[in-house]
Amino acid sequence: MTFEVNILGSSGALPAHFRHPTAQVINHNDNFFLLDCGEGTQMQLDKFGLKRSKIDHIFISHLHGDHYFGLMGLITSYILLARKQPLYIYAPQGLKAIIAAHIDITDPDIGFEINITELIEPETGVCSLVIENEVLEVYYFPLDHRITCFGYLFNEKLRSPNIIKSKIGEYTLTVAEIIQLKQGKDILRGGEVLKNKNFTYPPPSPLQYAFCTDTLPVTKNYGFLQEVDLLYHEATFLHNDEERAAQTHHTTAKQAAEVAKQLNAKQLLIGHFSAKYQNLNMLLEEAKETFENTQLAIEGLAFKVAN
Repeated sequence: MTFEVNILGSSGALPAHFRHPTAQVINHNDNFFLLDCGEGTQMQLDKFGLKRSKIDHIFISHLHGDHYFGLMGLITSYILLARKQPLYIYAPQGLKAIIAAHIDITDPDIGFEINITELIEPETGVCSLVIENEVLEVYYFPLDHRITCFGYLFNEKLRSPNIIKSKIGEYTLTVAEIIQLKQGKDILRGGEVLKNKNFTYPPPSPLQYAFCTDTLPVTKNYGFLQEVDLLYHEATFLHNDEERAAQTHHTTAKQAAEVAKQLNAKQLLIGHFSAKYQNLNMLLEEAKETFENTQLAIEGLAFKVAN
């Protein structure tokens, strides 16, 4: 099953050094989710071969422009391309009025339904369900920025046990029996019990991806992020700019690495880089001093979520 994070934009507040404002596409089993939509997002989609038509769910972290200014351009393209399927957007309160104002001025009859869910800020340490399907749950949780800002957690559901294929022919298992075994049940055949444990092997462990953009370091009361498989955490500054980071409610590369270490994350991905840094290797080196398994969120790259 595919589970990967495609980086479209990794710059901070300003586009700089050919880097674009924040945007990511999550591909989970060919279901595509857009995280933030900075200026130029749809051009990045085209550049990296990701079809905008496949995106039905958009998650906005907060209403600073570098995280949503690309949204109206994307919606306009959907109108011009005669989109028919509904579009679902999740964001802090205020976005519904912004989108409505744009649409009312242009053409209220856009040809498809836009469903906007304005998320209510939960208490610190609370992780709340946004949506789910058969295999995936998406949660949101509060971050610590200058305005209301949310992180998002993509959490796979536990899959059914896998059948040992050789057992199917050996015992001439019926479809109904295979379904029972995959549900964790034993089968009674006459006087013989076919034990589930002898016919199946455990499914892979569910995977998690956490998206923590503009925020002070995520450290306290975030137990639900413990041992996350891939953690994206903003790292706007080097640690010698710690005071500036604190003033603007951002994080340094060292602090992001400390968060990953405290959460016992498997991998760390850092992004939201300040325009003052053309060379990002300094941020990477600083983070790796504390948390070795760190990578830069380079635009155009896809990062697999894996154990």
